[in-house]
Amino acid sequence: MDRIKQVASHLTHGSSGGLAALERKSPEDVVITMAVRSPLCKAKKGGFKDATSEELLLEMFKQSIARSAIDPALIGDITVGTVLTPNGAYEARAAAMAAGIPETTPVQVINRWCSSGLMALTDIANKVRCGQIEVGLAVGMESMSSNPDFGWKPRSEALQKTAAGQVCAMPMGWTSENVAFDYNISREEMDEFAALSYQRAERAQKAGFFEAEIVPFTVPVVDPKTGEHSTKVVTKDDGIRYGTTKESLGKIRPAFPQWAPGQTTGGNASQITDGAAAVLLMKRSKAEQLGLKIIGKHVTTAVTGVPPRVMGVGPAFAIPMALKFAGITKDDVDLFEINEAFASQYVYSLKALGLDKEKVNVNGGAIAFGHPLDNELSRRNGKVLVTSMCIGTGMGAAAVFVRE
Repeated sequence: MDRIKQVASHLTHGSSGGLAALERKSPEDVVITMAVRSPLCKAKKGGFKDATSEELLLEMFKQSIARSAIDPALIGDITVGTVLTPNGAYEARAAAMAAGIPETTPVQVINRWCSSGLMALTDIANKVRCGQIEVGLAVGMESMSSNPDFGWKPRSEALQKTAAGQVCAMPMGWTSENVAFDYNISREEMDEFAALSYQRAERAQKAGFFEAEIVPFTVPVVDPKTGEHSTKVVTKDDGIRYGTTKESLGKIRPAFPQWAPGQTTGGNASQITDGAAAVLLMKRSKAEQLGLKIIGKHVTTAVTGVPPRVMGVGPAFAIPMALKFAGITKDDVDLFEINEAFASQYVYSLKALGLDKEKVNVNGGAIAFGHPLDNELSRRNGKVLVTSMCIGTGMGAAAVFVRE
């Protein structure tokens, strides 16, 4: 694509002194003082299979209050990113109040598919940056157990007859096959990178790398035989498949046999997952006034559109945009996170951007139930993180963060 050539120039041509400017501290910086997440659990089978989306939200808000070290009345606004929750606006408002956040704190719910959590963070960051609020809470949550994705088909004849209506209704797995076919990505490459994701996640979990960012979630459990209700505390991710290899993934049948050769499988695509995360943001001056420890700062977010039939290519366009906005190059970035919706799009993104795989998803990605990389920055004494994802219906998003 000609467009790739245009945006790729931003990977290696940042502005003079961009990294130094990025690391400079200012009272106006939008900083993160809390970043926590729930365990990530297999939908329908894992630790949250009997929990509803409103129960996950309630627990996330409770944990946010407990971990924030501030009076919840200081929170000026809350934005929740969620995709499949049909009554999300009701649930988020009720859960926030039930958790102890005062009714004077407004709540909104936004949906931009796979980037909804990042969009929630960006919304709050922008409100802090322009002075609309002093403190804000961004939350991302999805319960695919209680709100499964049944896809979408246009109801109106006006959209049914258009190419836009048809391509936006395309199952995301099909877009993975399109990426593999269009960009000559082999099944072997896909299984190799998927296996690496599992192996890295297994290593990181065994080493305890995720313990600092996970907060325990108390959730309901229903006995399948008696129907009796009880509760349990979930403390760790339960979707990582230990011992996964390229050879074992190669034995899995294609998920879409109607495609030839049909390279996307249940092993080299992200699994459906239940989970939540929350981030507290404010200006550096406010954090210092409150005596809060600063984890890092949000620099910028970039969002772009791409052809829906190959929606997985989104990071290849969003990452250069984010780097340009931040005035840096890919060489200034210590770690990249690219959401592994499918191995095909992950492999494509690495190739198109020329990224070193040793700097991308170093603790596993979404194929293995991926995880935030902020703690890994600390372990490596790194500074700059770029996170990115493709977005359903054909978009891409990326954001730049700097560790304190």
